[in-house]
Amino acid sequence: MQIKPASECHWDLISLGEVMLRFDPGDKRIATARSFEVYEGGGEYNVARGLKRCFGMRTAIVTAITDNPIGCLLEDLISQGGVDQSLIQWVEFDGVGRSARNGLNFTERGFGVRPAVGCYDRGHTAVSQLKPGDVDWDEIFGKRGARWFHTGGIFCGLSASTPEVALEAMKAAKRSGSVVSYDLNYRDSLWRSAGGKKRAEEVNRRLAPFVDVIFGDFSALGFEMPDQARALEESIGAMVSQFRFKVVATTLRKAKTATRQDCGAICYSEGKFHQAPQRTDLEVFDCVGAGDAFASGLIYGYLSGRDPQSSVELGAADCAITDE
Repeated sequence: MQIKPASECHWDLISLGEVMLRFDPGDKRIATARSFEVYEGGGEYNVARGLKRCFGMRTAIVTAITDNPIGCLLEDLISQGGVDQSLIQWVEFDGVGRSARNGLNFTERGFGVRPAVGCYDRGHTAVSQLKPGDVDWDEIFGKRGARWFHTGGIFCGLSASTPEVALEAMKAAKRSGSVVSYDLNYRDSLWRSAGGKKRAEEVNRRLAPFVDVIFGDFSALGFEMPDQARALEESIGAMVSQFRFKVVATTLRKAKTATRQDCGAICYSEGKFHQAPQRTDLEVFDCVGAGDAFASGLIYGYLSGRDPQSSVELGAADCAITDE
């Protein structure tokens, strides 16, 4: 996998995806909370933030935000994360959010046998209305340059037009020699009214030929995700044979309770399998974004010239810590 030198590019990585406000009720439940901590977040954005905050990489986010006080709060939070905002598109606010709004994500932490619970409020958001032609990808990749481009199944599940935007971006990234990664990241709530998992598989399979590095749950691409190591390697081999991925990577997490799990990872690269040591009985403070942290760590490994074994170990360690 050829990665362009940092000296030739304005950014190390660009992510395409939605940035939402995350409302965290702490140790309370969403339905009974009277106060919330507020953060920014989003599957694709988290990777860019992690690479900047934890590893010092130059990253940017391509997204759209409605221009109102909520959007300004998102802007302030993104600034604290250090991610370049110059590629954000600001959309006029109509006063109530009928035409475009900013997404909200309410997430309560699990504890013991009580699982984590999430509730999206993100319909008709500004970024879900992006269409092909709205972003000048040739300016971004061809003139300014990025070593790596990352997006995923969450962005592509937002609307009928977002997979077309992702495809347009991937093609431009490939033309410029950027590495393209994609996190399958299936969310039932995003696809439920748009064809379900079958439709998600169709979208992912259409995009897969333009992907170099694939992350996540392979079932969202129509392949099995078995627990046994040998069967998992066979499933990965079938994916590589069909789509010619250069790298396939996923976490190997087994939740015993909401606050205790085993955590490891596996990576296929250069014709070989590489596995990070399994960490057992890890105490979990907050599992939100752990998969994104794994992607950040593994991508950093490749961007910094490390070998596949070191890269998957970095990803697994970042997944376990998730503190950026």
